[in-house]
Amino acid sequence: MLALILFVATLTLVIWQPRGLGIGWSALGGAALALATGVVQMADVAIVWHIVWDATFTFVALIIISLILDQAGVFEWAALHIARRAGGHGALLFTSLILLGALIAALFANDGAALLLTPIVLAILLRLDYPPPTALAFALATGFIADTASLPLITSNLVNIVSANAFEVSYDRYAAVMIPVDLVSIAATLAVLWLAFGRRVPRRYDVSALASPASAIRDRQVLRATAPVLLVLLAAYFGLSRWHAPFSPVTGAAALILAAIAGRWTRRGRGAVVSLGRVLRQAPWQIVWFSLGMYLVVYGLGRAGLTDHGARVLEALGRQNAVVATVATGFLSGLLASVMNNLPSTLVGVLAIGQAQVPDLTHQLMLYANVIGNDLGPKFTPIGSLATLLWLHVLAQKGHHIGWGQYMRVGLILTPPVLLATLLALAFWLPVVSRF
Repeated sequence: MLALILFVATLTLVIWQPRGLGIGWSALGGAALALATGVVQMADVAIVWHIVWDATFTFVALIIISLILDQAGVFEWAALHIARRAGGHGALLFTSLILLGALIAALFANDGAALLLTPIVLAILLRLDYPPPTALAFALATGFIADTASLPLITSNLVNIVSANAFEVSYDRYAAVMIPVDLVSIAATLAVLWLAFGRRVPRRYDVSALASPASAIRDRQVLRATAPVLLVLLAAYFGLSRWHAPFSPVTGAAALILAAIAGRWTRRGRGAVVSLGRVLRQAPWQIVWFSLGMYLVVYGLGRAGLTDHGARVLEALGRQNAVVATVATGFLSGLLASVMNNLPSTLVGVLAIGQAQVPDLTHQLMLYANVIGNDLGPKFTPIGSLATLLWLHVLAQKGHHIGWGQYMRVGLILTPPVLLATLLALAFWLPVVSRF
């Protein structure tokens, strides 16, 4: 009971953030209380840090890369290109921007897609003089796809990294399983978004109202370096996968290379356009403290019995057929994420799956179903993920206020069919790919 009270209090502080305390300090405060009350021990700090350090610093490095590209105008350049190539067809614009969001989520993590693409999309819609209901539909679509398309690579979501590292899943193995599953998730997301918002999308728009894509570029050297750096980074991920090497050093090196190009380090800063100081200030350093603090609180909750209960539930599901075990695990993970946030929910799932005595194939299905549930399930509620809370804050700053009730009405309609389709795809595909 004490562990549960500490968790609820910590999560409340993380969401509330009184006096600008920040998610990191709020979580560390809960961890300090957990240590002081004996819910966790000092030895547990090292265990939790071992679980989260690589995922956390990889995430920070990816966001730094995203922020550099954003300041250089790369994302706006891509969005304007897409808007022009859609040729004035509203339906094609809607679909193309969603697919751009899916690509950004895959390469730069879900938070980068939600936080960086949303303001750009809203700015384009403002130039097109779209009415507020249409702008809101595009914004909701952008925020939704950021999470539902964050499955394909280990580095596409902090949840994926924690889960893959915990069970030593290699980068190439994870991609072989989840890229096809992600394509189903994207297709299902497109279908439900079109059914929900298609009537709000105007048939035509004036292409001449759009700015030239070239005008969006503020640093051409960064633009030219983007594709080579990303290709080398992906090659390094796949190349190092057989040794289960940590991702953060490689991702950090890519961030340093882009920073050197953007900061004109070889010219001692002369001609630099991107403000690296601003990038570093905007980087999510609070996530480092949040990961350690919140995961430590959740680890204490697991030691208090939640992990044992979860393992027993999974063992009961494991006695069912593969489809039932997969779908049930995914929905349970999603519902848990929607009420306790997906990052702590991921750790609960990882610990329970690791403890559950189930057949090997069922174990693998549960591992990936837990990832899917924690990537997609947070869309049920605003507190399901930090990305959603930050995304709602960005929208509010742009004059688009979405209440929690309004968000949940949309989330409860859109999320279940996408989650179900994605889990069924996993249940079908994993046994196939496991034969090779």
